[in-house]
Amino acid sequence: MKKIIHTLSLLLGLTLGIFSCGPASETSTTGTEASDNFGGLALYTLRDSMAINPKATLIAVADAGYAYVESANYVEGKFYGMTPAEFKSTLDSLGLKAISAHMGMVTLENADQLIADVKAAGISYFVIPVPPMGMFTNDPTSNAMGMKGTAAELVNIMNTLGEKCHKAGLKLLYHNHDFEFKPLADGTVIEDLLLEKCNPEWVNFQMDLYWVTKANANALTYFEKYPGRFKAWHVKDMDKEGKFAPVGTGTIDFKSILAQKEKSGMEFYLVEQDQTFGLDPMEAIKISHKGLIDLGFK
Repeated sequence: MKKIIHTLSLLLGLTLGIFSCGPASETSTTGTEASDNFGGLALYTLRDSMAINPKATLIAVADAGYAYVESANYVEGKFYGMTPAEFKSTLDSLGLKAISAHMGMVTLENADQLIADVKAAGISYFVIPVPPMGMFTNDPTSNAMGMKGTAAELVNIMNTLGEKCHKAGLKLLYHNHDFEFKPLADGTVIEDLLLEKCNPEWVNFQMDLYWVTKANANALTYFEKYPGRFKAWHVKDMDKEGKFAPVGTGTIDFKSILAQKEKSGMEFYLVEQDQTFGLDPMEAIKISHKGLIDLGFK
């Protein structure tokens, strides 16, 4: 029996910070075993509660019906304060698996250690969430994201990291935002150049469906032009105002996208919601999981 606790108890525990790291209750509010769970969650969505009590939060993720997660925290050799082995053991005890990790802190100097730690945690996909090594920019006034340096330099970095990951038995993915789809001053589209110049044996892609839509690009067009390159998706919806929304409550046509999953090369997907705008993030991930069912992701 997988270790799961009542959602009401979890919410109380997260509020009061009283959960221990001891064994969880075997009772589930969903009435299902973790083996019935499906789909993934990007833990960035729950970053605040993961910072307070990661185990209690992970219990809630399993209880909400998710089968696997993507980590988004690595500091001094630890994932959410746990060694790679501890992180893997904790997930195993809850019937969860970390399938991917966002490792934006990677450099050419620390790459070997980060790769070793990701592998030790049982994680298969090493994900670059933004241009690394100081290339990423974010204007504090407009909140517009961008990049310093050239797209060609980013290609070289990705190929170098991709080769390292490949030799270690990991798979490297690049995660997009919106700026990679917008032409630079010389007309270069960063996403296109990465797709064309990165070695597909070493480097592939995690398509964030919200940010593709935000950039007025078309996911289906990219699947058609670059089949098989989008091994993972971030599934997040967009409301009528253009803000993040729980899956199935917004305007993105996920059914049309899902119909082309084989062409895209998608091997796994993760719900993510960067901001929840007053909605409790734990409630948001439950709404999104129901949306996955309604849309046919299961």
